[in-house]
Amino acid sequence: DLQGLFEIADRGSIFLDEIAEMPMALQSKLLRVIEDGTFRRVGGVTDIKVDARIISATNKNLRQLTEERLFREDLFYRLNVIPVNLPPLRERKDDIPLLIDHFLHKYGRSSVKIDNSSMHALSNHEWRGNVRELENIIERIVTLADGEVISRDILPPEILHTSEPATVNPELGTGIDLDKVLEELEKAYLLKALDTANGVKNEAAKMLNISFRSFRHRLSKYGIK
Repeated sequence: DLQGLFEIADRGSIFLDEIAEMPMALQSKLLRVIEDGTFRRVGGVTDIKVDARIISATNKNLRQLTEERLFREDLFYRLNVIPVNLPPLRERKDDIPLLIDHFLHKYGRSSVKIDNSSMHALSNHEWRGNVRELENIIERIVTLADGEVISRDILPPEILHTSEPATVNPELGTGIDLDKVLEELEKAYLLKALDTANGVKNEAAKMLNISFRSFRHRLSKYGIK
């Protein structure tokens, strides 16, 4: 007989990704597996015992979904035994080079190198799509790359946009935050200088006519690596 995933995971672990997208009817069945340790195959008439550790993941707020009655509250509490909150990729910039190396290996291009300018652009992108967005970008890059070195001319426009200085087009009105505007402008020029200097911080500081110590302090202020 063909075994399902829970049968295969017996005395092991099963990973359920995007748990928030699970239909309500299926949530009820999953709750039964967790509470009773049994399930039935599709079309089956006998219960099958299973002992599996369940690891689930989601990028949504399950507690909020329970309040909106879009996710079962009882299932939420059974799954939320040991929660692990993973910060977004933009807050884990040190992980980006490691992930890039992993994806280069995954797509069979482990010999490809990312030059300093491109690595700075990739490291300082916002990555609203987190690791999946990064993987998609790396897959696109290695598909288009001819040589063994990735330079910024092959990076997608949305990545390069991050390192371009912001344009100033002030529209005065209520609620403007001048300090925030100036901070964004300063950050944009820091990134642009780094890209132009191919990641050499001494050279980037000279371009902005500030000391290396001041340049390094400003990078730290904005979390720029």
